[in-house]
Amino acid sequence: MSTTEVSPTALKPPQSSVNVVTLLRQNLFNGWINSLITVVLGWLVITVLYQVVNWVFTDATWAPIVTNLRLFWVGRYPETVLWRVQACLALVLLLFGLSGGLWGGVVRAVASGLAALMVLLALLPFGGGMRLYLAGTALLLGAGFVGGLRFPRLLRWPTIMLWLLSPLIVILLIRGFVTWSVIPFVDTGLWGGLLLTIFLAVVGIVASFPLGVLLALGRRSKLPVVKGFCVAYIELIRGVPLITVLFMAMLMLPLFLPPHVRVDNLVRVLVAITLFSAAYLAENVRGGLQSVPNGQVEAARALGLNVFQSTVLIVLPQALRAVIPAIVGQFISLFKDTSLVSLVGLTELFGIARGVIEQPEWITVTGGVQREVLIFVGLIYWIFCFSMAQISRRIETRLGVGTR
Repeated sequence: MSTTEVSPTALKPPQSSVNVVTLLRQNLFNGWINSLITVVLGWLVITVLYQVVNWVFTDATWAPIVTNLRLFWVGRYPETVLWRVQACLALVLLLFGLSGGLWGGVVRAVASGLAALMVLLALLPFGGGMRLYLAGTALLLGAGFVGGLRFPRLLRWPTIMLWLLSPLIVILLIRGFVTWSVIPFVDTGLWGGLLLTIFLAVVGIVASFPLGVLLALGRRSKLPVVKGFCVAYIELIRGVPLITVLFMAMLMLPLFLPPHVRVDNLVRVLVAITLFSAAYLAENVRGGLQSVPNGQVEAARALGLNVFQSTVLIVLPQALRAVIPAIVGQFISLFKDTSLVSLVGLTELFGIARGVIEQPEWITVTGGVQREVLIFVGLIYWIFCFSMAQISRRIETRLGVGTR
């Protein structure tokens, strides 16, 4: 008996062509009730969009934002040394581009997100020079990516050294030196706007992450003293709002210090944000640690790994991978929580917005400018938070979170 071979093309399912009219009829107009709902909702959407577009282009007053763009960008940071902030941003983006080309993977996803973020910021109503600068930073990031991709051996170690030195370079450039006239000292009280918001968020994220991991490991420790301290710290900090911790740092801390010791206000806020975020991050990491099966630890012990090696090499990577969405959600929340520092004397992005709304020349405008300013600030917050969320999703996809 002879067998008949079936070609692969014969096994493919038949292709059906569906035009737009059929698609609409099947999904939106497949009955009189669905048709009525579609018409009503369509009318509401068109009406709302028309009103919003009409308000944005005819009734809204955007002059306060255009006039105070530098305040939104850097606050009262001296304009004569603004190049230092721009140089720091260019350096960081160049390093991300180089790292994306050299190591790819997750770093490449972050670099792509930052490039998209710069492009989105360039679409905001900045001046021509600022838009050109933002577009230039995106191109610089792309150039770094191409350079890292084509010359990996030549650029690997210089990139690593620059990453290690970049925190010191950024702080010294923005803060300046007391005795060096080329880079004069700029008081932290003059920092503000988006510069201060990003600085608070980045330092808070970088500093709170290792502290949160240590607290999570300490809470699972078998040593009663370590476990008790970590549990008490986490529950105490999580039991009060962030604004309480900020007021404690600003008002209560000087009472416990000698009269001649003065801590900078920015340092107090950074410590408060770090301690607060670490407590919440510790619970996220603890959830990831509990999701790792005990068999992983037993297998590591069977291979001869000690407790430290099994935790760092086996348990912790799996735990952090499992809770990437929760960790990034905490980072997004921290970025938005930086708006609370305006209540304790620092003028970050939201504090600048309040100041612009209260400027005398705009109070006399009919209806005020509160809606326009708050929408502009909200758009900036949304751009950063949306970019962080997209970077998180790309990281999850590359690491296979939820699929393997």
